[in-house]
Amino acid sequence: MNTREIAAEYRLSHWAQMMRERQERGLSIKAYCRESGFHENVYYYWQRKLRQTACAELTERTADAETGLVPSGWTRLTGAGSEPLGSALVIEINGCRVNVTAETDGALLEKVCRTLKAI
Repeated sequence: MNTREIAAEYRLSHWAQMMRERQERGLSIKAYCRESGFHENVYYYWQRKLRQTACAELTERTADAETGLVPSGWTRLTGAGSEPLGSALVIEINGCRVNVTAETDGALLEKVCRTLKAI
């Protein structure tokens, strides 16, 4: 990874944190931008960049999943025989919670997890 890629990743991470902060504080975009000292257009620019990056990652990871690769930072779990997994598994990613049961569709769960991680 070169310096430009690292800088771009840092900026995306910084703006993702700012957008989470705005949501947590319950402020409108206009109020948050005014309070933070930057123009709304800057906020919307970075929001669009984050969405484009998330979509690109989702597309890339979907292609990887079709080839059987496990996304970076994830672990493939295999069950021991046919033992049930208990009543539910709770997954939290970026403040979002997903309850998983034995009836949960694996493909759907994989897509949800990738989407949440990319946000």
